[in-house]
This record gives sequence, structure tokens and C-alpha cells, in this order.
Amino acid sequence: MLDEGPMIWTSDVLITVATIGIIVVLSYFKLWKYLWDNWLKTVDHKKIGIMYLIAAVLMLFRGGTDGLLMRTQLAWPNLKFLTGDHYDQVFTTHGTIMILFMAMPAIIGFFNVAVPLQIGCRDVAFPYLNAISFWLFFVAAMMFNLSFVVGGSPDGGWTSYTPYVENMFDPGPGENYFLVSLQITGIGTIATGVNFLITILRMRAPGMTLMRMPMFTWSVLITSIIIVFAFPVLTVCLGLLLIDRDFGAHFFTTTAGGMPMQYVNLFWIWGHPEVYIVILPAFGIFSEVFSTFSHKRLFGYSAMVVSLVSIAILSFVVWVHHFFTMGAGPGVNSFFGVSTMAIAIPTGVKVFNWLFTMHKGRIEFTSAMLWTVGFVPNFLIGGLTGVMLAVPPADYQYHNSYFLVSHFHYVLIGGTVFGVFAGIYYWWPKMFGVLLDEKLGRWHFWTWTIGFNVCFFPMYFLGFMGMTRRVYTYQAGYGWGVINLIETVGAFLMGVAFIIFVWNIVWSARFGKRDTTGDPWDGRTLEWATTSPAPHYNFARIPEIKGRDAWWLMKKNGESINGPKELPFQPIHMPNDSGRPIIMCVAFFVAGFGFIFQWWILAIVGLLGVLLCMLLRSFEYDDHHYIPVEEIERTESAAGRL
Repeated sequence: MLDEGPMIWTSDVLITVATIGIIVVLSYFKLWKYLWDNWLKTVDHKKIGIMYLIAAVLMLFRGGTDGLLMRTQLAWPNLKFLTGDHYDQVFTTHGTIMILFMAMPAIIGFFNVAVPLQIGCRDVAFPYLNAISFWLFFVAAMMFNLSFVVGGSPDGGWTSYTPYVENMFDPGPGENYFLVSLQITGIGTIATGVNFLITILRMRAPGMTLMRMPMFTWSVLITSIIIVFAFPVLTVCLGLLLIDRDFGAHFFTTTAGGMPMQYVNLFWIWGHPEVYIVILPAFGIFSEVFSTFSHKRLFGYSAMVVSLVSIAILSFVVWVHHFFTMGAGPGVNSFFGVSTMAIAIPTGVKVFNWLFTMHKGRIEFTSAMLWTVGFVPNFLIGGLTGVMLAVPPADYQYHNSYFLVSHFHYVLIGGTVFGVFAGIYYWWPKMFGVLLDEKLGRWHFWTWTIGFNVCFFPMYFLGFMGMTRRVYTYQAGYGWGVINLIETVGAFLMGVAFIIFVWNIVWSARFGKRDTTGDPWDGRTLEWATTSPAPHYNFARIPEIKGRDAWWLMKKNGESINGPKELPFQPIHMPNDSGRPIIMCVAFFVAGFGFIFQWWILAIVGLLGVLLCMLLRSFEYDDHHYIPVEEIERTESAAGRL
């Protein structure tokens, strides 16, 4: 049996060395002021989007490492690489990090990078709140990751079902880390949903009607609506459980009249819409990439919009399929089985529209297009097996098996992670002014895709062979060993693909092709009308939109994004940067530790810090500035747009 002490000590040492190294490098190169002025206190949506994506890549590494630890433990019968308790912790942190601290920040990062540019505005509706949203996510992610070395990780699974995580069965701070971290990042996510909902509805450029918006912006609009309705349910659910654990209440404990199944209902009322919160923006990315690299308008635009709205509505009436096996009765199971099958219809509409977009197109297989095309068959496998799971009698057989594990990985990796990689390759030049290397990009795609299918496709067969979820070891006589070994090889191949991806970023930063045009893909939407990276103010003049694919129409008609040359520029109103959002979120961090360890003085001090920051903001009136015409002219002249 592996002694886990050295793993904890090694983690402590690595965290300490990395922290000291960062401090030394920043101090040696005198970068503290640059970091503070340009990044830590920024309210620029583009920089916030980049920070979200950097954090998402780091969390992909952390969550992927957890996955490799699990696959190593399961590679062969009776292995003792991890103990059962440690496996439960790794299992819990893997799922939580991948869904809430990797997928969520990645898609929100693309919200920030692309949406204001696509709709022709200069920033989001509430830039200050946008910065608070990011730092809430960041401190929550740091808090959750510290659990491994300070106090103990949560071990109740990423769903943390009651009563298993009540104090009686799960004492200690581990579960509190889960509850408090998710509460803090959830507050930021709700703020993000409100922010982008208002941004899209109220700040579109003149002439950009709803039915002229790019499909990615449509997907963000629908996702924001789902966030606003779904995430408060999670907030209530986790809040009630935290009250149970910290203050001795009994919302979910049967011994005092509570109801554990109520937690399960509340969790999945949020949990299934959450699946679409992370997949619909990926659908939007695929729509942009299919259209751009097929050099055609998106096929069936109106049908795509209707399908997005349909998915959003249906996502709130399918949650019971997560517990068909819990005895809800045939009437309830039948309704939710049918609704689950029905949600496949609008998804199928989108798939056919993407295929018809490529039909007779001049297809260009860039790295972004490879991830987009590769998504279709992989997501189709996940979708079809999802329809199989929607049949309640069949779900009784599949539900607790590795068949289900394979299904949701095909949906979440084959959909969301493929979408994240497609978006990174697509918008990387817009973010950094440099293109990622295409050769390395192909190696990344094929290594990942092969490893992904080698890892997860055999799990369907393991499920049929009776291997259940959540086991940390198994006997040799079951006949599962060879298949698990094959899956582990596939998992490590995905790890190799991640290394190729990181090397691509490093290599391209130094040697990559620079984007001097702002439009390296011959794009169709407005983000490609600006320089790469875009200037602080995005557009010197707010463009006037005359149809869908606004930038494509402007290029076709020989029009400038700045309009007629004889029109003079005007000073541009922009929000001031502020260091208060990060300070406020550090106060949240302090309060969070108070709730985790039940140190009430620390919790009160942290909450008072939050209230003080809010009070100071309430009396801050000088929160904006104007960019003078001379600076605008210099910037536009340097970009060759005068």
C-alpha cells in the first residue's frame, strides 16, 4: 500500500518552491508594478478573458493529474497504488475541478474574449463586476486546491450526496472546502450571467438585431439565462448543507426530520442545466469555426437559434433521469425519460446544420477546424448512448456502471473540451497577436483524440461486463484487467497530448507567426475587424451593422470598420481600473477559511472586509476616464486604419 505521507510532503514542497520561485522572478525582473497595473487590477474584458483561460489550462493540468492517478490505480486488479480514502479524495477533486474549475472558467473566458467584440461594443455592461467575478472564481479555485495539503480534500464525490457528507459520516474540513469554494465561485458565476445577459441585450452596435448576432453570441445569451435561473438553486442547496455541517441543522438528515432526497433534487435541478451551461457555448464556437473555415454562411441560422432556445427550456425538465433508480415511480420516470429523449432533437438539428454548412464549402482544415470536425462523431457517440440511458428500464442496468462513466466523458470531453481547444486555436491570434503552430496543433489533436477514444470507448464494454462506478480496486477473476490497462494507456496518451499543447504555446510565443492583419482566418464576425490584440477601446467608432456576418459584408462592400474617413473621432468613455475587486475577493477567501474550519472570528473579519469594499465602491464617483482623440488617432494610424 502506498504511504500517502510522501505525496502530501512532496506537494507541500512543490507549492512552497513554486511560490518562492514566482516571488523571486517577479522581484528580480521588477514586474510587480507591471503585474498590478496591467493585470491584477484590470477591468478590461479581454485581459480578464485571458486570465480565465490561463486558469482553466492550469486546472486542466490539475484535474488531468487526478485522472491519471485514478487510472493508474485501476490499471490492473488488486493494485495498491492508492488507498481507498485517497482514491475517494482524488475522485472527488477530479470531477469538481474539471466541471467547475476548468470547463466553467474556459467558457466564461471565451465570453469575455469574443462577445463584446462580436456585438461591436467597447466593454461589458458592468466591467467592475466582471473583475469581481473572475477573482471570486480564482480565490475559490485556490481554496479548493489547498485542501489537498491543508486539512484534507473532500471525499464525497463531486455530487456530495447526503447523508454521506453530513458530519456523522464525513467529519473534518474536507467537505466544507467543497461547499465554501463552490459557493464563492457560484456567486461570481451568477454575476457573470447577469453581466453578459445585460451586455448582449443592451449594448449591441446599431443595426445588430437579435437575428443578426453571431451564433456564439446567441449561445452566450442563452447560457446566461440558464445561469441566472440554475445557479441560485445550487447556492441554496450548498448553503443548506453548510448550515447542516457548521451549525447543526437537519435539512438533509433523516434522524431529525430532514430529507436527503431533497438535496439530490436540488443538486440536479442545477446539475443538468449545468451540463448545457458548459456545452452550449462550445456549440457556439463550433458554429463560428464551421462557418469561417467552410467559407460559407452558417446553414439554418434560424433553426439553430430555435434549437438553442429549445435546449435551454428542456434542460430544466430532465433532472430526474439522474436518479431513475431511486424509486420515483413509473409515471415520473416515463415523463423524464421522454423529455430526455426530446432534448436530443434540437441537438440533432444543430449537427445536421453544421454538416450542411460544410456541404459544397471551401473547407480549410486548420487545427481549430480539426477539433470542430472531430467533435461531431465523438459527441454523437455520447449523445446516442445518452438516449439509451434515457430509457428508465435500461437505465436500471446501465446507471451504476462504467457505461455511464463513458457516456458523460464522451459528452463533456467530446463536446466541451473539444470546443475549448477549438476556441483556443481559433481566437489565440486575437488574444495574443500570434498564431499557434499548425503542425504541433495537428499532433495535439490526433494524439488527444486517439488517446481519448482508447481511454473511454472500452468503458462501454466494461459497463456491460458489470464494472461499477466508484470502485477503487477489483478482483482478477472479473476479467476487467486488460481493458482497464488499455484505458490507462489511452489516459496517458491524453497526458502526452496536453504536453504537446503546452509546448505549442511556449514555442509559438517565441517563434510563431505574427498576426499583422487582425484577420488571419478571413473571418466573418466583428472581432476580426480589429487589430490583434484588440485595442483597449475595441472600436474607434461603434460600427453600424447591415446584416449577419457583419465584417464579411463590410469587406465585400469595401467598407472600413471606422466608417467614412471624413468623420472625426470622438473621445471614448472607458471605466477606470481598480484594485478593489481582488482585495474584496481576498476578503472572501479569508471568510471562506473561517467557515471551513469554523473559526468564526476569522469569518466575521473576512465578511467585514467584503462589506467595507462594497461600501467604498458605493461612494466612488470618479470611476471612469476618456481616451483623447489624439491617442485614438495614433493607435488607429499604427494599425493602418486611417
